Amino acid sequence: MTELRTPRLVLRRWHDSDLEPWAALNADPEVREHLGDLLTREQSDACVARFQADFDRRGYGWWAVEVQATGAFIGFAGLDEVDDDMPFTGVEIGWRLARSAWGQGYATEAALTVLAHGFDNLELPEILAVTTATNLRSQAVMRRIGMTRDPADDFDDLTEPQGPLRPNVLYRIARSARS
Repeated sequence: MTELRTPRLVLRRWHDSDLEPWAALNADPEVREHLGDLLTREQSDACVARFQADFDRRGYGWWAVEVQATGAFIGFAGLDEVDDDMPFTGVEIGWRLARSAWGQGYATEAALTVLAHGFDNLELPEILAVTTATNLRSQAVMRRIGMTRDPADDFDDLTEPQGPLRPNVLYRIARSARS
């Protein structure tokens, strides 16, 4: 598995020591505001097991993100195949960071490195990003990394009940559009 580095971050394979802070991140109502229900420790651990299996199977997925200077685990960033129940197909970029890591540019820094890996190493023709219409922080990261949104691509996530998690926006960036 490829390890990715930025000036401040390491995107790497998951360690057993990541499980506890990952579970705490997924039990934080502010972190989960645009994602749905809080996750139990067992659900969080199962996510990591799936992340590892996906990496082993296809060579990319969700990297654990740590701060180089301290070795602190702060969340995840990476690429994943779009879920089958979505109204489009492709590979999506994403990130989820602990609140203590918000507002420091880490999501943008990690996402730019993931984009470069997706285009330069995996030779993906396009990368997508999806979030709820109300998740303005993630949409700002999407714009900062060069992604654009066509409101005609917005959709309702029918796997979610009526409410704020159902309306979603879709951002895109093509390999040919990179600056």
